[in-house]
Amino acid sequence: MHTLSRQQLILLVLLTLVWGFNWPIMKFGVTGFPPLTFRTACMWIGLPVLGLFLVWRGVSFRIGRQHWRELAVLTVFNMLFWHTLAILAVQSLSSGRAAILGYTMPVFSAVIGALWFGQRLSPRAGFGVAAAALGVVLLLWHEISTLSGKPLGVAMMLVAAGTWAVGTQLMRRTRIDAPTLAISFWMTLLTTVWMTLMSVLFERDAWVAPNPWQWMAIVYNALGVFAFAQVVWLSMARDLPPIASTLSVMFIPVLGVLSGAWWLSEVLHWQDGAAVALVMLAIATVLWPSPARITRSQPGQGKQFF
Repeated sequence: MHTLSRQQLILLVLLTLVWGFNWPIMKFGVTGFPPLTFRTACMWIGLPVLGLFLVWRGVSFRIGRQHWRELAVLTVFNMLFWHTLAILAVQSLSSGRAAILGYTMPVFSAVIGALWFGQRLSPRAGFGVAAAALGVVLLLWHEISTLSGKPLGVAMMLVAAGTWAVGTQLMRRTRIDAPTLAISFWMTLLTTVWMTLMSVLFERDAWVAPNPWQWMAIVYNALGVFAFAQVVWLSMARDLPPIASTLSVMFIPVLGVLSGAWWLSEVLHWQDGAAVALVMLAIATVLWPSPARITRSQPGQGKQFF
């Protein structure tokens, strides 16, 4: 299993907080507002901020022509499906349950890694995947009957999670010899163009000016998600083994459920508490170092995200 550096651990905690709280914020933002347009506005604000960060850090924007096709494939599986389907599904599902369905991704990733990429799971990693899957089932326990009446929203979130899992596996194996920041920028740009076209084609007649609270949700998504969390996630997907990167963020749906209960009055049950324990166990299986690794590790080891 992978041992995180102090910087990686701090970024993981910040990523979890930003993405976890984003689910009820996103649900609030698309209530009474066109969802594709909401996502498009977020991306057009976040994209230049991300670009300025690259300039400030002196990171080259260049992606070799020979890698353009691979960049397009990474964009489709890591962003296009996810951002399109997830924002549409959030309108019909509760924010917490949408987060849970989205974070079935680690389970999909483990299955896809074993069947498609020949990835062998250690008993410890397999136990972590099983704990995460059981945690997801418990979190959905009281929602099965409700979700059965919203099959399209459920299907969209599961397809989004499955394609994201493929994208995570591909990101780990990418041959693009460019910084993750540059890859993130071009993937975000391509997705922004796509979301803009979708918004114009399907929501133009529904365009309205955002109210102040919707603007707050848009700015939070633009800066927190697209200029920060997305870059950190892609760095984790590229630098860490797929199982470690996917299970390490499993507390995000738990935070989504808890923040949704606090802000949007979504009801909690005892199964949610049990799921929290299982998710924490799943995270520990991939991030808690073994005794042998502790002995070999030296202070300051670990890749840098930025």
